[in-house]
Amino acid sequence: MEPRVNKQFTFMTLSITGWTILYGGWLIGWASIVSISTNSQSLTSWIPALLGVPVLLMGWLCAFFPAERKIWLHVAVVVGALACLGGLDFFRPLAAGDPLFTNYAASASKLMLFTTGLVFVLLCIRSFIWARHHSSG
Repeated sequence: MEPRVNKQFTFMTLSITGWTILYGGWLIGWASIVSISTNSQSLTSWIPALLGVPVLLMGWLCAFFPAERKIWLHVAVVVGALACLGGLDFFRPLAAGDPLFTNYAASASKLMLFTTGLVFVLLCIRSFIWARHHSSG
């Protein structure tokens, strides 16, 4: 029996396409749960969903048009980087000497954007490095 050769990067048995779809869905789900459970009237509570929609769309495009996966993943990683950068706002109260969790839902969302955005970007970078090393050219 020959060893199975991966045709794309995987982490924890999930391809980067799968991680992209999962991350987009996670962002949309998070925003929905937080916004609905807190009865938020603020549009800013939906920011994770606004970032999740293009990530989810890029993941689907990767799945349905794998020949163009490179471009879709590059767009997704840019959105992931924006999520991470937006999540840095979580740390702004530290500069002013204020407590971090004055608004628990908003602070949790910012921290989630920072951490998941960072992890997603790192996964994408690992995927790009893997693709470079395994390219046939």
